[in-house]
Amino acid sequence: MSNKATVVARKLGKSYFVSKNGSNVGLFRSRMREVRALESASFVAHSGESIGILGKNGSGKSTLIRLMAGSESPTRGEVYVSAKPTMLGVSAALQRQMSGRDNTKLGLLAMGLQPDEVKELLPSVIEWADLEDAIDRPLKTYSSGMTARLKFAIATSVKREILLIDEALSTGDSTFAAKAKERMNDFLDTAGTVFLVSHGATTIQEHCSRAIWLHEGEMIADGPAQQVAKSYRVWGNRAATGKHEEADAIIEKMRSKFEEPKIIFDDEAERALNKASAQKSK
Repeated sequence: MSNKATVVARKLGKSYFVSKNGSNVGLFRSRMREVRALESASFVAHSGESIGILGKNGSGKSTLIRLMAGSESPTRGEVYVSAKPTMLGVSAALQRQMSGRDNTKLGLLAMGLQPDEVKELLPSVIEWADLEDAIDRPLKTYSSGMTARLKFAIATSVKREILLIDEALSTGDSTFAAKAKERMNDFLDTAGTVFLVSHGATTIQEHCSRAIWLHEGEMIADGPAQQVAKSYRVWGNRAATGKHEEADAIIEKMRSKFEEPKIIFDDEAERALNKASAQKSK
């Protein structure tokens, strides 16, 4: 890990406004109900860090990753990145009627590569995804594991400063997971930063050095992956076996131990950020 900050989130939050029937369509916000998908998240990520984002379904994990990616705007706070993040998600749209080869070409072009660069990279992407025998078949004939390998191979074919992975490693076999870990380590060796979203503690322990735990939109832990993931696993076991009081006690313990960091920029940086925000709002 280096001292270079790649992602800075300061009191980052996101709310959605829905009508009483659950629809997000309405004329007047005052008549709608606020749903806080993410309360307030503050952290600093550095080059060379692999950070897991843990939490049950609906805890705000994917919301946080979308805010970092810039695909959604925050309702509260701000997030700053040192470079445009590359987002990799299992649900990322590919063209099911097109072949794996054509999808790979489109994916590489969408990442900003030139046609000659795409031509040069194409064989290595196909080889890494282990799809030589299926690359000219329509994507709709692929299994979920094959699709995950292809998406991961495309997204990691060019080293980026910030890589965001949303549940991608949970789809695929153990061989794919091992290859993905090696690929991520190579990425980190070149001073990249990886965020890995998962609701599985084992995945975070295997792939990350640091973990952030979100619970019902609230950030309740940020620390060494082994420690945070262990507490998360115990909590999950207690919740799954109906030991709700014990599960609630773990949440309260983590919440009481966690102190949201106070992030302060120096005067020069603050002025530059305020100027950028003013220009963006025009």
